[in-house]
Amino acid sequence: MNLVVTDKLSKNYHRGSETVHALQEASLTVKQGELISLVGPSGSGKTTFMNLLGCLDTPSSGSYLLNGQEVAGLQESQLVKVRQQNIGFVFQQFFLLPTLTVKENVELPLLFNPTGKSRALDLLEIVGLSSRRNHLPRELSGGEMQRVAIARALINSPKILLADEPTGNLDSKNSEKVMSLFNDLHRQGLTVILVTHNMDIARRSERVIRLADGMIQDG
Repeated sequence: MNLVVTDKLSKNYHRGSETVHALQEASLTVKQGELISLVGPSGSGKTTFMNLLGCLDTPSSGSYLLNGQEVAGLQESQLVKVRQQNIGFVFQQFFLLPTLTVKENVELPLLFNPTGKSRALDLLEIVGLSSRRNHLPRELSGGEMQRVAIARALINSPKILLADEPTGNLDSKNSEKVMSLFNDLHRQGLTVILVTHNMDIARRSERVIRLADGMIQDG
């Protein structure tokens, strides 16, 4: 089953009188359960593409089918529902609230999803942090904070996990732990798309998509 299908997806920005073509006619198909990496130099369009895939931004032109639904022309209120029902996000910055415990941070998205049910303890077990559930973020290492962020991204049982430079703030040991977790989730059937500058991380994916100058080069 095709979970993500983009057809000539483009995003332009206006900077004064200049038009910046941040993403140009990107066509990509991702099947359910795939693990892929988006790679390329700074300014290549990786983050723009990820923001469009995550329904955090809207394209200037082109089509985007997510789980069979055309989302390219939806309004923000509609995109919120699409994100809640389909997408989990992991970022380079952990974005944990410092006054909440680990468990409370994992449960945070449920405040915006009244039909959701807490699986926080099960997810903390999966990421190896159940014993730290009552700790505050400041008591954790960087790698542990990122694993909490991954658990939080999974709380609404997303169909796809989008991770933008998830190992960018981690040393090699913790990067390996995080990537091993992504591989485990992939083996369990979750679709995972990573943005990374680290080719060692990218090679752990099933498929590598290379971008340059806002265009998909290969993959």
